[in-house]
Amino acid sequence: MEKKNTWETYDEKQLKELEKLSKEYMEFLDNGKTERECIDTIVNTIEKAGYVELNKAIAEGKKLKKGDKVYAVWMNKSIAMYQIGSKKMVEGMNILGAHIDSPRLDVKQNPLYEDTGFAYLDTHYYGGVKKYQWVALPLALHGVVVKKDGTTVEINVGEAEDDPVFFISDLLIHLSAEQLEKKAAKVIEGEALDLIVGNKPLLIKADEAEGEGKKEKAKEAVKTGVLNILKETYDIEEEDFLSAELEVVPAGKAREAGFDRSMILAYGQDDRVCAFTSLKAMLDTKKTDRTMCCILVDKEEIGSVGATGMQSKFFENSVAELMNLMGEYSELNVRRCLANSCMLSSDVSAGFDPSYASCFEKKNAAILGGGMVFNKFTGARGKSGSNDANAEYMAHIRGIFAEKGINFQTAELGKVDVGGGGTIAYILALYGMNVIDSGVAVLNMHAPWEATNKADIYETYRGYKAFVEGASL
Repeated sequence: MEKKNTWETYDEKQLKELEKLSKEYMEFLDNGKTERECIDTIVNTIEKAGYVELNKAIAEGKKLKKGDKVYAVWMNKSIAMYQIGSKKMVEGMNILGAHIDSPRLDVKQNPLYEDTGFAYLDTHYYGGVKKYQWVALPLALHGVVVKKDGTTVEINVGEAEDDPVFFISDLLIHLSAEQLEKKAAKVIEGEALDLIVGNKPLLIKADEAEGEGKKEKAKEAVKTGVLNILKETYDIEEEDFLSAELEVVPAGKAREAGFDRSMILAYGQDDRVCAFTSLKAMLDTKKTDRTMCCILVDKEEIGSVGATGMQSKFFENSVAELMNLMGEYSELNVRRCLANSCMLSSDVSAGFDPSYASCFEKKNAAILGGGMVFNKFTGARGKSGSNDANAEYMAHIRGIFAEKGINFQTAELGKVDVGGGGTIAYILALYGMNVIDSGVAVLNMHAPWEATNKADIYETYRGYKAFVEGASL
């Protein structure tokens, strides 16, 4: 039961594969800092690999067969990909499921205001964050603004070298004696997370009677100046914020970390590290007996709710449409397909941090560099809100991984009664399918910059690939 360091098991060929995979992953992170950006990146990638949109196949009345690859996108924020196997779908699928949303700050619907020479965007944090971590950092603005005529304007400011960045101010240490007496949850309040976006007043020409060439400040001059820039650059008005989805995220690219470059430090690795490895496993698996599926969804960080979350019927509907194109559809067959399926709920786990060892039970903690992580259950305290995978399924996975030589470890999310967390596993388990949580150990989870180990990412990719290729339970 002693945990080994996965790096010690690799030969030169595997080390080269690991580094190649890591570079691809870092590019994926840089190109997909929001759900919409992730979906765009994924669709561009899978279409090159021969995937066809499900709606197109439906419109053409195409009959699907072994080896066909299709995908369905929902509201530009969730996607389901399928590669048809040789067995009937009613016998079940091998499913990988992850989420592509990450904790962040969302711009409110009526956000722009001016106060004492600063222009601000008012925000509302999304998901579980330590609010004090988001101040005094370079931040970027990503998202879309949809105008009344339906025109969509894409926003991405703060990532290019010559882009401006934004920030949330913090109180200087010299005046912070009272602030430092507060609990961490209260040091920075949610309503104080307002983004500074300007500090220069707009000057306009005064009446000629007051002197030629003379200028005066516009009303709310700094705010007006920002609005002028938005109009000139994007042709949007203040009212267009009403139908915008703008996300505030850390500015900057994913970076290698450590003198040995063994780790990756980046925003959004929960859970895009599992989304990327799931996607990559699907693309690199050429054939399988059971139909392979990869579903990447939105809203996990706030309970998997809404039309694009795992609790919606999007996934079930796409399975029904798929079975219809294969001549297998009936409501009963859809139920049988889902119940007979096996799934890895692909989500990150808490990496053991020696600096905070008291929060972990070490022998049941995930160690960075220890390989892919399995969490038999998540939840909080008495396993509240958890899917608890059964022993038979865990044994089935162990058998597949032993055959393929996959390095893995098991873990719990911290000490009993210290905290807890959840994934999408319990939602898919409602169909009666076998589901277990699996993924990559992360340090700094939910912080603006999260850390992972390259070896764990590589083993997770290998593990997902072995799973979708594997036999049913």
